[in-house]
Amino acid sequence: MPDVRRYMARAGELFRVPADNPELTRAQFQAFSKQVPLLYFILITNSLALAYTFLPLAPAWLTVSVPALLSTITGVRMLWWLRQGEVTSSDAEVLHNLRVTNRIAGPIGALFVVWSFALFPYGDPFAKGQVAFYMAVTVIGIIFCLMHLRSAALIVTLVVIVPYVIFFMSTGVHALRAIAVNQLLVSGAMVTVLFIYYRDFAALVASRKSLLAEQAATQALSDENFRLANLDSLTDLPNRRRFFSELTHAFAEAERDGTRLAVGIIDLDGFKPINDTYGHTVGDRVLMEAARRISEVCKSRGSQVHLARLGGDEFGLVVVGNPTDDDLLALGREITDLIKLPYQFDTTHTGLSCSTGFALYPRSAMAADALYECADYALYHAKRRARGQAIIFSTELEAEIRSRSVIEHLLRTADFETEMDLAFQPIMDATNARTTGFEVLARWRSPKLGLVSPSSFIPAAERIGVIRALTRVLLVKALATARTWPDDIRMSFNLSAHDICSPEGILPLISIIHASGVPPRRIEFEITETAVTFDFARAEESIAALKAIGCGISLDDFGTGYSSLSHVHRLPLDKLKVDRSFVRDVNANPVSHKIIKSLTGLCADMEISCVVEGVETKEQLDSLKRLGADYIQGYYFAEPMPAEAIYGFLTKERQRFAEPAGAKIAGLSA
Repeated sequence: MPDVRRYMARAGELFRVPADNPELTRAQFQAFSKQVPLLYFILITNSLALAYTFLPLAPAWLTVSVPALLSTITGVRMLWWLRQGEVTSSDAEVLHNLRVTNRIAGPIGALFVVWSFALFPYGDPFAKGQVAFYMAVTVIGIIFCLMHLRSAALIVTLVVIVPYVIFFMSTGVHALRAIAVNQLLVSGAMVTVLFIYYRDFAALVASRKSLLAEQAATQALSDENFRLANLDSLTDLPNRRRFFSELTHAFAEAERDGTRLAVGIIDLDGFKPINDTYGHTVGDRVLMEAARRISEVCKSRGSQVHLARLGGDEFGLVVVGNPTDDDLLALGREITDLIKLPYQFDTTHTGLSCSTGFALYPRSAMAADALYECADYALYHAKRRARGQAIIFSTELEAEIRSRSVIEHLLRTADFETEMDLAFQPIMDATNARTTGFEVLARWRSPKLGLVSPSSFIPAAERIGVIRALTRVLLVKALATARTWPDDIRMSFNLSAHDICSPEGILPLISIIHASGVPPRRIEFEITETAVTFDFARAEESIAALKAIGCGISLDDFGTGYSSLSHVHRLPLDKLKVDRSFVRDVNANPVSHKIIKSLTGLCADMEISCVVEGVETKEQLDSLKRLGADYIQGYYFAEPMPAEAIYGFLTKERQRFAEPAGAKIAGLSA
């Protein structure tokens, strides 16, 4: 019994539309909807031909009324199916339509069978043969048209063929019996073909489904690879590749439409010290938060600003929509204001700023890559002279670029031995105003440019990679001069980030010191905060090496950079040099006053000396002495002087302190 029930259940499945395979169902519907109108056309035309044959033989209700009714029913269905080609149906609607067709296939087939049998008694032998021919040919056409809906084809076959065979076998006419048997065999063969075709059709749909799935997976993988190739993994912003692609596209549109376009480059001020102090984990979180804040500002401007992370702590902007200078500066201020807000991570609390450089097409450049370079130089200018602000590339900066290019070109071919000279500015003891040393300042007298400011040629030397060679030449010259000074006068010499962080290390400079004959205790090296943060680990090693031979170390321009107090604490410093920017308004600005007071207090706590630069008036000197400054440097005492002027300067100083006139200064040769 269970086998019988299972067999009956499987047989029942043949006469139902499957609902567990939406892809197969939709494929059936698409193929079926193209063939059903043809099915109804065959049914109508064959039925009208049969009605015409019996028109003079059978009653009018059988030859006119019934065919008209049946043709109307099938005609309505044919028109309905013709319209389905223009309608987009859901999976549920497709399944419903197929099930409706399945349900009405049997009744419609039965109506035509009954009508055919009703006509049969009225016909002569030829007309009766026409009935047999009509039913046989029509059912074959219908089975072919229903091949994509197997259940409906089987229902029609059973509804038509079973009564057909029984009816004609019961007529007793030998020819009609032969036709019935022949029709039965042909129908069986067609059902077999139907099963084979349906199986192959289902397999084709499954294969197509698998192929589409593979294509979808391939496309998804391709899309993901494209996304990853154009996305920054840390911040989820477009990356450098995507930025330049967007810039190229936007530039082409601006060039075509004659509209303005701007490129902006944002650099986070003070990010490297955060990374070095708190580690890369906190650094990454700061970058993600900074990216979120910048993105928030950009999104507030709709599709006019495209943001990307260019790498490290640098972000790029492409600004479309005819931006003006005011628009760009407002955008820069808004980004800066958000970036400046505190960053709180667990127990870590830190702060940042950012500098931004903008360049505007067509004013600044006529090519996309040149526009980017202009924005990059505007950023460079902002970080040097307007840190924490937004700068737009201007004609003045363009002239500066040209000047910079000339300086770089001439530096590459310069003879440092003959063209470089030195100037010396005294460093005074704040308590008694006596000279304790001289800071060495480089001067370049170019045969073509004349006297070039150190603020121009020192950065240029760093950019083109000749700063280390320049440092060695200047150090040799400075030590040769210092050897003529009294033993109590120290020499202060500036080192760049490249000098203390180079792969070669500090050994070449140590060799120069040993060869000079000047005791290392009389030499003090000044290192800026920027140099320390450039590569703290290597800078720490270099400083330790210089301290090991007896040299002193000063941290220059303290308060203007971004080194942390933990760095200051970890370095074996002898002095901190307070930048001149705090001295200028020390008597007028309470903030400057408090900053210097804090720095002198810090030096006292760390048991190191405090040197204050840029002192130009007695009022400033008096204030700095009250605040605890140990050493003073500035124009109030003396401007930078050539080496040959040092003897006269020290002689006058000794005289000022009531030393015998004409007395020889020990250790100093005129």
